Amino acid sequence: MKRARVAHGGAVHEAVPHRDGLQLADGRVLAEEAVVWLPPIEPLGTILALGLNYADHAKELAKELTPSAKDEPLVFLKGPNTLIGHRGQTRRPHDASFMHYECELAVVIGRTAKNVKCNDAMAHIAGYTVANDYAIRDYLENYYRPNLRVKNRDGCTALGPWLVDAADVPDPGALALSTHVNGKRMQHGNTRDLVTGIAELIEYLSSFMTLAPGDIILTGTPEGVVDVQPGDEVLCEIEGIGRLVNTIVGDDAFGR
Repeated sequence: MKRARVAHGGAVHEAVPHRDGLQLADGRVLAEEAVVWLPPIEPLGTILALGLNYADHAKELAKELTPSAKDEPLVFLKGPNTLIGHRGQTRRPHDASFMHYECELAVVIGRTAKNVKCNDAMAHIAGYTVANDYAIRDYLENYYRPNLRVKNRDGCTALGPWLVDAADVPDPGALALSTHVNGKRMQHGNTRDLVTGIAELIEYLSSFMTLAPGDIILTGTPEGVVDVQPGDEVLCEIEGIGRLVNTIVGDDAFGR
């Protein structure tokens, strides 16, 4: 099942896909453009994000990486302020020289996970959605340890449009990802190329922290990131999960 959260008529509604757009829980059918799309999960829990979790993307940035002595996933935290929904706007600051998208499979935890072993990890997932986690490369302290200004800017992460039940995704480890900028495909990959797979991530994270229902894990992006500018429309698509559309705007749109 696919479901979304949208705002319409001064209230927040649950919605499901419909051939004419989407259908609210009260039965009304609306066009996709008639609502404000919210992240499909209310961001009340922890948001964890993976850096350099595709080997090709790590190679893409190889000249800029700081070597690490530890062979562990690169994980960082994001605040709820970072999330916006489908068809939302992300600001490109005037001083940014290189800002890029990151199409990612987002995993939503459904059951409390603590010290979970890899073989049992997938049973703790509620579902999946699409994430686009923007980064401004020139804001990085270095290209191995993302800092707050890169990954915790307001509205820098689009999420949605749908939360797809885990039971409806038979193999999340073999999903095609792609990103189109103004209709031109710029990025493509497949979750089979994750350096640390979903089950392994849950085992690793739950070994030192408790994952709670509603927590979100962004699993990383493949190679193919390019600079985006105000006015660009960015579409991130993951096979069987959905198509997430987002627009880049300048400082003026936010009164800055």
